[in-house]
Amino acid sequence: MVYLGNTLNMLWINLWITSEQGASVRCPYCGYADSKVIDSRLNEAGDVTRRRRECLECGKRVTSFERIEEQPLTIIKKNGEREPFSRTKLLEGILRALVKRQVEREIIERIVDDIESSLRNEFRHEVASRELGDRVLRALKEVDKVAYIRFASVYRDFKDLEEFTQELKILT
Repeated sequence: MVYLGNTLNMLWINLWITSEQGASVRCPYCGYADSKVIDSRLNEAGDVTRRRRECLECGKRVTSFERIEEQPLTIIKKNGEREPFSRTKLLEGILRALVKRQVEREIIERIVDDIESSLRNEFRHEVASRELGDRVLRALKEVDKVAYIRFASVYRDFKDLEEFTQELKILT
């Protein structure tokens, strides 16, 4: 998967990736079939490469951001259905639990990164949704107890006040 800043850059990198498989690269500005890399840098995590490219014909420059495409990870839901792992869905669930809580975005991103990488390292292709939910709960328990309870109340689907009270007792 590749993320790029604008449509011309997206066209540029899509053509460039195709060229690795034998097709030609075309400049999004003039259509010329070759470019050179001016600069390449890794981000802090080392998983995204930023490249500045220059067309050898017209001299126009574009920036691309390249990320290695991971093997797809499938989540097996409680009802047995399977759906692709979604980093965005994981992040949104954690953010919902942290609404109006004072937790820095950097910490939230690190939680998501840690959960995703641990799942990919331990489970090559499929993982039960329960495993994913348990990891989120463990992370939230360390970061914010209110967010933990919010997430647990949806994730564990408490049937009555007693189940909810039992969960609160675990925290204290």
